[in-house]
Amino acid sequence: MFNSFSYLCTTMRVLIVNTSEQAGGAAVAASRLMHALNNYGVKAKMLVRDKSTDEITVVGLKGHLRQRWHFLWERLVIFMHLHFKRERLFELDIANAGTDITKLPEFQEADIIHLHWINQGMLSLSDIRKILKTGKPVVWTMHDIWPATSICHLTLGCSYFRTACHHCKYLPDGGGNRDLSARVWKRKQALLDNGNITFVACSKWLEQEAKSSALLRGQTVVSIPNPIDVNVFCPGSREEACQAEGLPSDKRLILFVCQRVTNPNKGMKYLIDACKKLAAEKPEMKDTTGVVILGSHADEVAGELPFPAYPLGYVADRQRIVRIYRAASMFVLPSLSENLPNTIMEAMACGVPCLGFRVGGIPEEIDHKKNGYVADYRSVDDLAHGIDWILNEADAQTLSTEAVRKVHHHYATQQVMVRYIEVYQEALAQKHLKL
Repeated sequence: MFNSFSYLCTTMRVLIVNTSEQAGGAAVAASRLMHALNNYGVKAKMLVRDKSTDEITVVGLKGHLRQRWHFLWERLVIFMHLHFKRERLFELDIANAGTDITKLPEFQEADIIHLHWINQGMLSLSDIRKILKTGKPVVWTMHDIWPATSICHLTLGCSYFRTACHHCKYLPDGGGNRDLSARVWKRKQALLDNGNITFVACSKWLEQEAKSSALLRGQTVVSIPNPIDVNVFCPGSREEACQAEGLPSDKRLILFVCQRVTNPNKGMKYLIDACKKLAAEKPEMKDTTGVVILGSHADEVAGELPFPAYPLGYVADRQRIVRIYRAASMFVLPSLSENLPNTIMEAMACGVPCLGFRVGGIPEEIDHKKNGYVADYRSVDDLAHGIDWILNEADAQTLSTEAVRKVHHHYATQQVMVRYIEVYQEALAQKHLKL
């Protein structure tokens, strides 16, 4: 793997590109990777549209009004194709507007361009084509299926991307005669036909999905999980955490975490129905069990739960997030579609057993009845059984110990970072072979 074309880590320069510095799972993963690379001796910087800290290794795009226009123009075009209905407005991306980053000094000095989540006006398909034309090796971490489809981030059972996207189910009448999904598919196909990208899927499940895409046929696709700092996300005193966050330590607390709690794909409805089922079958749980809700719009759903609810709203402070995990007795994420959720990884690192549906990369994280519970997809009954099993049947200490062990063995920052460096070196070697 290491050959005469390889760069030493101390001379390698990597530019990580992501729409946001902090908001969303992709931003968290990209930021963690940047810090890990720098700690290892790689010179890594992050280029974002939405810069929110004073971090000197993070560079924000200039021209706020221009960036805003790119975002609005893409939304407007999608809005028109949705027949001016807002329901799917932020579920689709067509990458018709963005910023040419190839003239920036951060780009020109980089050896590797590492794309992450670059949607909503960050990069257009034309901008990506310009990046490929420079000849710099490009690595693209897939935080969802969008790079392997035409316009959607969640396929939800659709298989058109395995042959060619068209008549998209997200669009009224499949897009009609102005089939947007088919047109964007052809633009992506033309882009990839003329440039090599190493795609990195965050889960083995997504790797297989990506490899089945006709769009990525002939491209390199590998699987590397997101990294997590186990020195930050680690077990601690539950009593102290509950006291600091004003949560009851005498109740078993079920934790639900989501950036926007009302997002139907995150499955809060299933958690509510499972809790109602448990409250009806085991009414004593109403006195011993509570539900902690972390995320925006938490207040809107708290009243629907049969157990005492503790809506904490959106929390950005990392120390508070760690305390909230430590306060929990279990973590539940009944998502309908997932890659490799950072939240499950974070909870497990803090010693909290997790429960999720058998979908996407969740079964890769949770080992059924070893460090948590994997429920049948969309089954309220099995979700309720999983909650009951973790809280009332399983050995809590064993689950906690196994959860921490799983994270340390598979997702700790150093292991993930070393695998990325191997991908970078291989990409650089391929570049020099072509010269």
